[in-house]
Amino acid sequence: MLDVFRGLKSLVKISHVHIDSPVFRLHYSLTVMLLSAFSLIVTTRQYVGNPIDCVHTKDIPEDVLNTYCWIHSTYTIKEAFKKKVGVSVPYPGVDNTRGKVDDRKTYGYYQWVCFCLFFQAILFYTPRWLWKHWEGGKIRALMMDLDVAICTDAEKKQKKKILLDYLWENLRYHNWWTYRYYLCETMALLNVVGQMFMMNRFFDGAFLTFGIDVIRFLESDQEDRVDPMIFIFPRMTKCIFHKFGVSGEVETHDSICILPLNAVNEKIYVFLWFWFMILGVLSAAVIVYRFIIIVSPRMRVYLFCIRFRLIKRQAIGNIVRRSKLGDWMLLYVLGDNVDSVVFRDIVHDLSHRLEAYHNKNSTVRTVDA
Repeated sequence: MLDVFRGLKSLVKISHVHIDSPVFRLHYSLTVMLLSAFSLIVTTRQYVGNPIDCVHTKDIPEDVLNTYCWIHSTYTIKEAFKKKVGVSVPYPGVDNTRGKVDDRKTYGYYQWVCFCLFFQAILFYTPRWLWKHWEGGKIRALMMDLDVAICTDAEKKQKKKILLDYLWENLRYHNWWTYRYYLCETMALLNVVGQMFMMNRFFDGAFLTFGIDVIRFLESDQEDRVDPMIFIFPRMTKCIFHKFGVSGEVETHDSICILPLNAVNEKIYVFLWFWFMILGVLSAAVIVYRFIIIVSPRMRVYLFCIRFRLIKRQAIGNIVRRSKLGDWMLLYVLGDNVDSVVFRDIVHDLSHRLEAYHNKNSTVRTVDA
């Protein structure tokens, strides 16, 4: 199993160039890695044993019965979950079916769990793929290795001038770039929420409250509680197999099946329920944070001062007043990747240029008046 996780290291590579927020990286790095690992674990039978084992007779080969029940699904009796185990029923959900056809709960989704987990991993990576395509390597190109301290003074001065000239010539042209990133963050939040509802549909409406039910189960009295994990992922079910008898009549064989794979599935989805809830709350907080940044220039100045303490507040305020949201966002991302001293000099020089340009225009308007 450790080999599976080691093989996933190359699946998601986190670049040293940060073009997004830490919460956004949780979506496409850690979450994608977890979902891929879970999918591989469920798929690889040797780690968890056979996916299904059914009690068979001499007339029906074991492999035939197991394969049939795995493909055509199994079922439990809903009312049997409430009966006392060892007295009325041999196991929760396992009971005779006389007059209880409508009380059956069919389980056909367990063979799709590995595919569902892999599809979820693709959905989590989609916003990252879009943003990487839209960003187009802009930050890496603008950095020009200014994050590395090993650089001659002449080379550093030339690179700083090139970066400063770009920022000056393209001032007020980065809003569309920024709003695309905000759209990807919104997509990441919608993906988490949508996947909660998708899994709820996948598990017949039992997933949205799955984590809460598990907590209540752990806190309730041992004699009265019904394990919600067994209800969604039963470890023992029933299967009906029909075959021709020796006289040509149809015979019905009612078999009990053990699903050891569900012991793994239940742990995976309990973890995913709590992880998706945490990820959803963090992503919602990021969206609120972005909204505040959009509507409040003062907040942009404050956040810049908190993050980059070497830069004067006056310089930051000057840039925010005379530029747009996209320019602030580009500078903020660059600051996360460029050497702090180099970045301080670039911001101060940009502020001086803006101040000089504003004063020059003010003088011209005064003379004309």
